[in-house]
Amino acid sequence: MEFNIKSGSPEKQRVACVVVGVYETRKLSFAADLLDRISNGFIADVLKRGDMDGKLGSTLLLHSVPHALCDRVMLVGLGKERDFRAKEYREAIRASVKALSNTQANEVVSYLTELHVKKHDVEWMIEQATVVIQDALYRFDRFKSKQEETKEPRKFTLAVPRRSDLTDGERGLARGLAIAGGMKLCKDLANMPGNICTPSYLAETAREMALSFGAEAEVMGPAEIAELNMNSFLSVAKGSDEEARFVVLKHFGAKDKGDRPLVLVGKGLTFDSGGISLKPGEGMDEMKYDMGGAASVIGAFRAAVEMKLPLNLICVVATCENMPSGRALKPGDIVTTMSGQTVEVLNTDAEGRLVLCDALTYVERFNPATVVDVATLTGACVIALGNVATGLYSNQDGLAKELWQAGEEVGDRAWHMPLWDEYQELLKSPFADMANIGGRPGGSISAACFLSRYAKAYDWAHLDIAGTAWRSGKDKGATGRPVPMLVQFLQDRADIALGNVVRRGRPRREVVEAAEDDAD
Repeated sequence: MEFNIKSGSPEKQRVACVVVGVYETRKLSFAADLLDRISNGFIADVLKRGDMDGKLGSTLLLHSVPHALCDRVMLVGLGKERDFRAKEYREAIRASVKALSNTQANEVVSYLTELHVKKHDVEWMIEQATVVIQDALYRFDRFKSKQEETKEPRKFTLAVPRRSDLTDGERGLARGLAIAGGMKLCKDLANMPGNICTPSYLAETAREMALSFGAEAEVMGPAEIAELNMNSFLSVAKGSDEEARFVVLKHFGAKDKGDRPLVLVGKGLTFDSGGISLKPGEGMDEMKYDMGGAASVIGAFRAAVEMKLPLNLICVVATCENMPSGRALKPGDIVTTMSGQTVEVLNTDAEGRLVLCDALTYVERFNPATVVDVATLTGACVIALGNVATGLYSNQDGLAKELWQAGEEVGDRAWHMPLWDEYQELLKSPFADMANIGGRPGGSISAACFLSRYAKAYDWAHLDIAGTAWRSGKDKGATGRPVPMLVQFLQDRADIALGNVVRRGRPRREVVEAAEDDAD
């Protein structure tokens, strides 16, 4: 699909469809009002007849609106004007795209991007619209013998209020396309079946992506991993016929190549059977998504290098399968991690932390400014937060606040969870330095506490995306989260590195204060 930015009046657009907004009070958006005036009140008459109530997400397609040059006008419900916020904006955009997919409109101009969303500017409006449109149109059907015919628009133009806004709009479009590209890569990898997306496939895909953008890439096999003494990681991999891979991607975008890098670490279990502690059969097919953390950091890395963010970024992925066999790790086994700490394995289905702990030790060599690991780590996090928020843990409250704020900015929400010393007591073992599980109570917290023992050398955050990386049911599939949050976090760090005091058209101080007010 081709995207464009344009400034111009809706009644002058010679296209298949023009998209405008209507509030619940039947109040027309500015663009809708222009069309209503040129058509001598045609749209207002439609609303008076009750054909549309303006409720958020509702749509109505009008043909041959008098004196308008477009073939169709789509009305999109915006809900209550006084409550129109970022969430409602994204929902209106998504609803319009879904409705358009049922039409033959191959060229569209949307004026929803001219709406006023409190505390957000043109660049943000265009960026978010681009991400939502691409996300709404995403489908994964490469393994179907007969692929469904799509009706998505060939050309999608996003309107900005003034010609002076075109530069900001183009910048927002470029950012939105990069983020959407990272999300698509994340979703494609996660949706891939485990017999295709093996550790070697995941590693090679990441390597090819990085090299295509001019970044550096290194892929290590079992022998090289063993030389690093990543015994905990390899203990999980040894039950499978598929060999483990360790991936390191590097982007040096800072003016000073010696600047301390930001590091993203992803859990890459391309299939998790639970090992000897076998999972129940129901729903086990979804364990192909256990590499969602790896997919998201690879996607975020792609977006960051496409945006040419002026920072040094390293992405590390530890990928393998967790399978039951005569060689598999057993409950009661004790493994020695790369750090030298020992772990009593009480449950082989708590394998993600055994993989990540060695990766977290490995990244110490980069003297990182910050490390963020991402993992579909615990079912306990789903119980705690459902499928709405990602679990957020950190050994630095300031870092947690940065990530939380980044998520709020782009609608990819997280919630800061406790990481208190009292929870460390749950991991005590009589035979090793620690156990790999702490029991059912506070399961997501004790898992984060386990990881924190390997992240003492740097500022660290952990994102548990077990509830947010994919959807189940009829809409089953990867979500692409938390790519938007990670990219926004990286953009914020790049702004700070450049000495910028403005983000999204507002002073950074105001952004922080607004986020605090929203939390209250």
